[in-house]
Amino acid sequence: MLIGLGAVLGHLYLYCRLVRPLLPGRLPRRLALAVLVVMTGVMGNRRTVLDLLPESAQGLLTMAVYTWMGVALCLVTALLLTDVGQGLAALTKRLRPHASPAPDTPVPSTTVDEDRRRFLGQAVAGSAFVAGGGLATFGGWRAFSPPLVTELAVKIPKLPRALDGLTIVQLTDIHVGHFIQRRYMDALVQQANSLRPDLFAITGDLVDGGVASLGGHVAALKSRYGSFFVTGNHDYSSGDEEWSAFLESLGIEVLRNRHVPIGDKGASFDLVGVDDWSGGRRRNKKGYDLDQALAGRSPDRAAVLLAHQPANFKVAAERGVDLQLSGHTHGGQLMPMTMLIGLAWEHSAGLYAHGDSNIYVSRGCGFWGPPMRVGSPPELVKLVLTA
Repeated sequence: MLIGLGAVLGHLYLYCRLVRPLLPGRLPRRLALAVLVVMTGVMGNRRTVLDLLPESAQGLLTMAVYTWMGVALCLVTALLLTDVGQGLAALTKRLRPHASPAPDTPVPSTTVDEDRRRFLGQAVAGSAFVAGGGLATFGGWRAFSPPLVTELAVKIPKLPRALDGLTIVQLTDIHVGHFIQRRYMDALVQQANSLRPDLFAITGDLVDGGVASLGGHVAALKSRYGSFFVTGNHDYSSGDEEWSAFLESLGIEVLRNRHVPIGDKGASFDLVGVDDWSGGRRRNKKGYDLDQALAGRSPDRAAVLLAHQPANFKVAAERGVDLQLSGHTHGGQLMPMTMLIGLAWEHSAGLYAHGDSNIYVSRGCGFWGPPMRVGSPPELVKLVLTA
């Protein structure tokens, strides 16, 4: 419903501030208006429209809708910034004292004023169009370019000295689907393997689609202690049980509300994994269960928790979890959401502490929806655990 309302308001704004000033004549404006109306209807009723189409056309429509969603958002952002700037300039001019015009100063005609306003309106709309288009182009390039590598050390006092310096590479929110497929995944796996971690942690939202269509795009990761996966909300909608079985067949261990020891008899810590909060709840499944995941472990042992959403961290910290690795937020992914994501999530992106415990929230390796990233580049995280 929110997407539908946003589409109506956004497209209405684009028509008034972009289409009308730049397109002369009724026919071009009506054609543009028709396109905006159609896109509004499709965005607000995407699932219904997709069900009416053959499977071969569903992917193309999804890609077209999401791409336009990103372009439209960039255009609206550029226009809003322009309008805010104009409004502040007009307010400043109005508040500034004006000198009275000389008696013989000619008064501009109404026609000249109208022509000047029309020209200025076209210039502003044209500038916003160029700026918005440039923003969308940059966002598309940034989304498909290699993720930035964030490397940081995290102190875990309970970590055995023999494991000091153990490294974890976190991958999250890849969203293999219509846009991200085998070519992107092969490059991502190669980049991740080049970091030579002791283990990989895949913290959910790996896929947007079924095993039959996307299984060939998901490559196995190799590391000293293996690769571990926890579900995200999108993995539930893609078939959590099927994907869990498939990933296990690739050698990726799936942690569903349980923990496993990492290391050997001489020195080890607990790697804890929980299912996603909302994914299970929406499908009448068990979902997140920290009690079950921690059951039977000694509180004296170090513990690293893999949880898709950066929720319940303080509770987990008080239950003895030393480090939580999460994703889900994408860091906002696109402006202006990058500036608003902190209002929705207390831990939205980066490293946070609660007592002696820490949480790292990754911006994610891929993207969801619009194939763009502006203000929140994709990220691969390498954590070095220190005692």
